[in-house]
Amino acid sequence: MPSMAPHGKSEQLRLGFLTAIEVPERGFSGGLLVTNHYGRPLEFQCTTPVKPNATQEILYGSSLQPFLLGELIGGTLVEKTSVKPQLILTDLPQILELRNHIDLPVVLVGLDEHFAHGEEGEPTLKLGRQQVRFHPAHGGDCEEVAANTQQVPAEADLCEPFTRVRDALQETLKTGSLR
Repeated sequence: MPSMAPHGKSEQLRLGFLTAIEVPERGFSGGLLVTNHYGRPLEFQCTTPVKPNATQEILYGSSLQPFLLGELIGGTLVEKTSVKPQLILTDLPQILELRNHIDLPVVLVGLDEHFAHGEEGEPTLKLGRQQVRFHPAHGGDCEEVAANTQQVPAEADLCEPFTRVRDALQETLKTGSLR
């Protein structure tokens, strides 16, 4: 999380907004937008569509999407970024699996009141205007994030950047940049 930079200046918080879209007949394509705490873009990375074959679908069963979206696509995107985020936010519950493979907190952003209560063992926290939920196996992340995210404005809409990521993925796919 943020640390003190030389000369007593506090380092700016970098947030990573990670999501994926399903591309018909081609699989899932993921995108990671790294922003400063005001939501201004610092870096964007995306993947080509990844489609599991029928055998993988059978063998992985219900663990396929968390593996595909969290570990494979999410892990690749975090690894590829040169501007490293200090917190990963996602709007897809399957991407929480990424937390088991990286040393950064990963939070699920939600809106509704039911979400705020979380499932048993899933700590939640108000961040900006939204509630965020943590991976149940990494409950200590809640205290770390709470102590280090003062730079996120209380009025920040943490859902909006996911629209930008999905739109950028659609545009990239449309222009043929991702094959």
